[in-house]
Amino acid sequence: QVQLVESGGGSAQAGGSLRLSCAASGRTVSSYAVGWFRQLPGKEREYVGVITRSGGTYYVDSVKGRFTISRDNAKNTVYLQMNSLKPEDTAVYFCAGDSRDLAGARGSGYEYWGQGTQVTVSS
Repeated sequence: QVQLVESGGGSAQAGGSLRLSCAASGRTVSSYAVGWFRQLPGKEREYVGVITRSGGTYYVDSVKGRFTISRDNAKNTVYLQMNSLKPEDTAVYFCAGDSRDLAGARGSGYEYWGQGTQVTVSS
């Protein structure tokens, strides 16, 4: 069974940076795709990006050029580096695991979810 635990959330000023971590246990993190999603209270969950089993990365247009997903196989951890933060990036961020590497932007296709970590960006 895969368990995912996010950390690294907090507060930042607009233009600043934060790095989120998604620590995995139960299976080698490179054996499944890991997606990042975010959600505001009362709003739909939004896809942010994904790193596939082969290491390819894909992002929603709103974060391209600002956010980077990477993976450290030795630490069994996936990272979301967020630069040039904007107030609209404020949300709870979740990482999720997809063992079939087919879900992409579809949150419903992910089998494993972390508990989320809050990111707040002030102007």
